[in-house]
Amino acid sequence: MHLRWAGLVFPLLVAWPSDGRAAEPVPPAGLVWEIESLEPGEFDYHLDDGLVILNDRFRITFEEQGERAFVIADRGRLNQSTGEIFAEGNVTLQNRDRVFTAERLLYNFQTRAMQTDHFRAGQAPFFVEGTNIKGDATNNHFSADDAWLTTDDRADPVLRLRTRRLSIVPGNYIEARGATLYAGKVPVFYFPYYRHRLDRPSNQWGLTPGYRSRYGLFFEGSYNWQLSDRLGGKAHLDYRTRRGWAAGLDTRYDLGQAGAGEASVYLLDDRDPAAGADDRSRSADFADRNNRHRLSLYHTVNLRPDFTAKLLLQEQSDAFVNRDFFESQFRRNPQPASHIELAKHWRNFSVSLLAQPRIDDFYQAVERLPEIRLAGLRQRLGSSPVFYESETSVGHFRFRPADTGVGLHDYEAFRADSHHQLLLPRTYFGWLNVTPHAGVRLTHYGATAGGDPALGQAGGMDRSVFNTGVELSFKASSTWANASSRLLDVYGLRHIVQPLANYIYVSKPDKRPWELPQFDRELQTLRLRPIDFPDYNSIDNIDSRNVVRLGVRNRLQTKRNGQVDDLLNWELFTDWRLETDAGEARFNDVYSDLELKPRSWLLLGSEVRFDPNDSRLNEANHTLSLLPNDRWSWTLGHRYLRDLSPDELRERYPYDPFFRQQLDADWRWGNDLLFSRVYYRLNEEWGFRMLHQFEASDGTMEEQSYSLYRDFSSATAALRFSLRDHRAGKDDFSVSLVFSLKAIPSVGLGDDSNRLETRLFR
Repeated sequence: MHLRWAGLVFPLLVAWPSDGRAAEPVPPAGLVWEIESLEPGEFDYHLDDGLVILNDRFRITFEEQGERAFVIADRGRLNQSTGEIFAEGNVTLQNRDRVFTAERLLYNFQTRAMQTDHFRAGQAPFFVEGTNIKGDATNNHFSADDAWLTTDDRADPVLRLRTRRLSIVPGNYIEARGATLYAGKVPVFYFPYYRHRLDRPSNQWGLTPGYRSRYGLFFEGSYNWQLSDRLGGKAHLDYRTRRGWAAGLDTRYDLGQAGAGEASVYLLDDRDPAAGADDRSRSADFADRNNRHRLSLYHTVNLRPDFTAKLLLQEQSDAFVNRDFFESQFRRNPQPASHIELAKHWRNFSVSLLAQPRIDDFYQAVERLPEIRLAGLRQRLGSSPVFYESETSVGHFRFRPADTGVGLHDYEAFRADSHHQLLLPRTYFGWLNVTPHAGVRLTHYGATAGGDPALGQAGGMDRSVFNTGVELSFKASSTWANASSRLLDVYGLRHIVQPLANYIYVSKPDKRPWELPQFDRELQTLRLRPIDFPDYNSIDNIDSRNVVRLGVRNRLQTKRNGQVDDLLNWELFTDWRLETDAGEARFNDVYSDLELKPRSWLLLGSEVRFDPNDSRLNEANHTLSLLPNDRWSWTLGHRYLRDLSPDELRERYPYDPFFRQQLDADWRWGNDLLFSRVYYRLNEEWGFRMLHQFEASDGTMEEQSYSLYRDFSSATAALRFSLRDHRAGKDDFSVSLVFSLKAIPSVGLGDDSNRLETRLFR
């Protein structure tokens, strides 16, 4: 049968109508393939033996159990009975993320066996070229003769490996015999036998040379190692001309049922510990501490699916190790703590045990030795409409100030606290959600040992608090299906609005906060704190409260690329205090959080905090992000925080003696910061990143950083420069060079385009 086809898709049928002739061979059950013409042409279909002769460029797509593969070629012959195809002329075979190209290919869609003479193949990050490849996906093994292996995705790789015999098990390993490493056309090294694992990271060396004013010349050396799927890590050996030698070891392990975790140790013989530091931030005897270190251990084990145990141990020789040598970690967590936690979960309850000792005496801490907490999740009481939730904790607590001689006292006490609450959620008129609730909290303090007698009584004491309130909310929406705007990339609109009001009343406790030992106190924050229980967890700071939290959420959605996308997301909140304490205004600050996405590549963010009582702006954070393509991106932002006087701060945090102790005439609270992050890819080989932070209140360029990226065919490199002005002391200047192979990259072309930290300050 001779048929002509032009630009159509022709599915091969499993059954063909019979007209008395021999039955058409039927493909094995479960196999589905499809032929598509890529050029107008002809094909021959032989009904007797199921043979299809393809005379012009075609694509055959095969699918079995959700897995797809396809062959593209200029000519071919398909046997429908056996699933075997012989293809010629610019042949491409793709199966998942593996791609083969050749002039001739014999492939079986059913067994996945293949054979070809000269080929190219790729499965990132490796690319292969060779002759006489044979393979069978059934046993997942392929072999080739006289093959070239490279990690470069270009036709002219700089580094490549030539081998007489190559064996590949996709996803597991590559094995080469008689291999020679070439740099260009020059042989560099001979490997009688070479084996590379694909199912885990490769071992690799790394060296980052550079200069930093606090370090002098430095060379940071590392070795990434992977002994098995369950054990790997990184070894460090660093030298800084001004600071001396340092060594470290990071380990990742998996012990199976015994748990998994990470361990790290870093040791320094620091010649100049106070180099470049602000003298006000370090004690007088710190310069004598040359032997410095940091240790960390994190281990977690699932004793049962609902029973977990965690250990976090972090210890440092002094409070400045992370700030001096691991600055990105210091920014994320300036005061690391240690603890042991056991947690058991049921459907409606959970219980946990937390032991949190203080490891480093130069940090202020509240020790929990230990604390047991039982939480009752919100649950219905039988078939009634009433819901119940609770939280109970029992523990021995000890407040330990930092060992810096600021005059604060240690104190400790036993505390048992229990809060129980009933809720009655109802919906009225089909749209109004009303949830009244009422609860009681009972707290017992044992005898307080140590501390300032003014903090509380020496004997035990009890406190009881009653709370009640009601939460109201509803949600309304409207849709404009025909609304459209090419300028704003809008195709249909949906507006969702959700007003809410949450009234909270807390009776005056029989023991006020200043009469109690302060373990769980309010922490300084610029955002609105929770007002209802159990979300509000500053147990020792609970006082009378009569307040309504008012808010509204607005969301404007549209369809982009067939998916729902938020064009606008805006939230407004404030607290209306029905009763005020000394120094409190009737209304709290108004908080506005806005995200606007007028285009899929344009994002505007706004966080504003406005004082309606004095009509002044207390805080404003604005960002503009442009991400039009993978060639360039730009983020521009402004952060404003109004300066507060020491007296205002003392009024705001009346029960935090440590915070009040630090305030002085030089205390700086506010800022007026402008920042910019720009990334630009000049071409396929070069990229550039630039970061600036400018404090407008005193005209200081606090930080500027520049990175230049270069793609060297089989490797990538980055030259980085940074300058920081700490105001006190000398500027912090740094320059470094990072180099890595593409197969095992430590830096990619623009992979940190929107990250604040750079490897200059790891």
